[in-house]
Amino acid sequence: MRADRTIPPDAKLAVVHHRVPFYETDAMGIVHHSNWVRYLELGRIRWLDEHDRPYRDWVAAGYHYTTTRVEIEYLRPASYDDVLEIRTWLGEVRGASLRMAYRVTRGGELLAAAAKEHALVDLEGRPRRIPSEHRARLVAAAPAARKPRS
Repeated sequence: MRADRTIPPDAKLAVVHHRVPFYETDAMGIVHHSNWVRYLELGRIRWLDEHDRPYRDWVAAGYHYTTTRVEIEYLRPASYDDVLEIRTWLGEVRGASLRMAYRVTRGGELLAAAAKEHALVDLEGRPRRIPSEHRARLVAAAPAARKPRS
């Protein structure tokens, strides 16, 4: 998996703006690497809210999307009080998993490109196929997604 640096022209985006608080920085005054995964989560949850269904609805239906893979390409550091723009889109839909893609910028400058994969699991942690009606909606929102199987 390689993080996408380019947003597909027909991608459905979610955009989150996040001002970096001091506690997210390290001794060098830059955002600690562990916080970047949190930023991606902000984008993923916003994307689901805007283009699928709120994550709490997935949970209420007995599911979670567990993270199975994270890739972040750090290009430039972020610092205290920077306003980050996190752009999120759905990159791929498979039978039981999703791939989300991200660009994090500051004033138009690309700081990081990232991708995360998530598997749908039930409340006991067992993998489950994405229900067909939801998969069809997700595929329609992902420009490069696989078509749902019949």
